[in-house]
Amino acid sequence: MTGALEDLDVNEIKSQYETNVFGLVRTIQSVLPIMRKQKSGTIVNISSGLGRFGIAASSAYASSKFAVEGISESMSYELEPFGIRTILIEPGLIKTNFFKSAVLAKRSQEPNSPYIQLMKGMESGMDKLLKNAANPEYVAKIVLDAIMDKKPKLRYLAGKDVEQIMDAKNKMSDEDFHDLLKQM
Repeated sequence: MTGALEDLDVNEIKSQYETNVFGLVRTIQSVLPIMRKQKSGTIVNISSGLGRFGIAASSAYASSKFAVEGISESMSYELEPFGIRTILIEPGLIKTNFFKSAVLAKRSQEPNSPYIQLMKGMESGMDKLLKNAANPEYVAKIVLDAIMDKKPKLRYLAGKDVEQIMDAKNKMSDEDFHDLLKQM
């Protein structure tokens, strides 16, 4: 779901959460009894770099991925005593059909939207960024490496773009990071 928050209908936001948050929760809840019984298991949740920082026109998507981050981190503490590992994969831009299948908020497409210029700028900017995006195989390798790791971390970044952005975020004040993202 892409669009400025003001242009998003609550039902559009609910749809985003239904897929990214509640679908994930239902899946995890269905496998946990089996994993607890066998005293082992690994849950791998695919989040996003946008689960760690937000960008314009992505409030619904980013906030749903922030929720995935919070759920995953919290449940990692709950599940560890049962021998169940939790892993978060945080991809950046990946060369897939993700952006072609993105849903634009209905009001964001209207010529009288106060955010129409933002949306046009986002579209052209995304085309440029996708030229340097990682391949899906890169993410798959990170998932496999994380699963095979004897002492896995909670979070794994997947993509040079998201690695660079998170490195900058970790070294900057919130204000400086905000200014950096406005320039992108």
